[in-house]
Amino acid sequence: MTTRLPGLALAGVAVALAVGLGEAVHGLPPLVVCVALGIAVANTAGTPGWALPGLSLAAGPVLKAGVVLLGFDLVFPDILALGLKALLVVLAVVAITFVGTQWLGRRLGLSANLSLLVATGFSICGVSAIAAANGVVDADEDEVTFAVALVTICGTLAIVTLPSLRAPLGLDAEQYGAWVGASVHDVAQVVATSSTAGSVALATAIVVKLTRVMLLAPLVAVIAYRHARSAAPGESKTTAVPPFIGLFTVAVAIASLGVLPDGATRHIDQVRTALLGLALFALGSRVKISRLAKIGVRPLVLGLASWALIAAVSYGGVRLAWP
Repeated sequence: MTTRLPGLALAGVAVALAVGLGEAVHGLPPLVVCVALGIAVANTAGTPGWALPGLSLAAGPVLKAGVVLLGFDLVFPDILALGLKALLVVLAVVAITFVGTQWLGRRLGLSANLSLLVATGFSICGVSAIAAANGVVDADEDEVTFAVALVTICGTLAIVTLPSLRAPLGLDAEQYGAWVGASVHDVAQVVATSSTAGSVALATAIVVKLTRVMLLAPLVAVIAYRHARSAAPGESKTTAVPPFIGLFTVAVAIASLGVLPDGATRHIDQVRTALLGLALFALGSRVKISRLAKIGVRPLVLGLASWALIAAVSYGGVRLAWP
């Protein structure tokens, strides 16, 4: 364990810096900053050899622990209160975006893992979903970095563009909140985008968004099952339901029972951010810009197309479920 402490300490410094920058610059996601800092280290001074054992731990078990803690943000009663029609719309949005993005990725000639990570990030909850999916398929660091970059770019574009589309599309506050919650990727981006229309839009957006996050567990279980089925003879095969996804479900159940003391969720969120930050710094520290440059513009095309797809499908669903 002592050989892993230096690498974890290096990642911890990066997380502290990222959180500080996030507090100083409104709207700057700390997890994205962690990835950027990891890439900066790898492509300037280089990732030191003494840090590799700790960074490997951060990119594996620590990452999965962070995903488990995400479950404490979800409660079943709030989600069930949406009603059957709205729940079906959210399910359809996730399914169509997930399948459609992978289909387009294949047409663009991108790798299956990159298409899968982009599809998962756009359809569920951005960086956290990408991290969860990567815990199953173990994609290249370059692919993880591109997927994170795409959800960040498109989520930022959503903050700027969606508020200006509310009036032309004829959406009231509740409809607008539902549209944002169903189509924007990261939770922080959802809050920033929906809050422009007031408290009703914000509350609706958060509930719809967390309903999408609830689908993370079954979606990753499906990904793991498919990955195991497609593994070549001799390759290690992931179990159909990874243990960390089972623990994620337990966390949701505990949160739904209302047994957590007041303020506990806030502290859990802080720990989750720290764990995921450690993991994403570790992933970023393995990335070489020279390799990314060889992939070209096709991932960007995939990201923009996936963003347009989820926005369009979500808008149609909102018109059906929130008339």
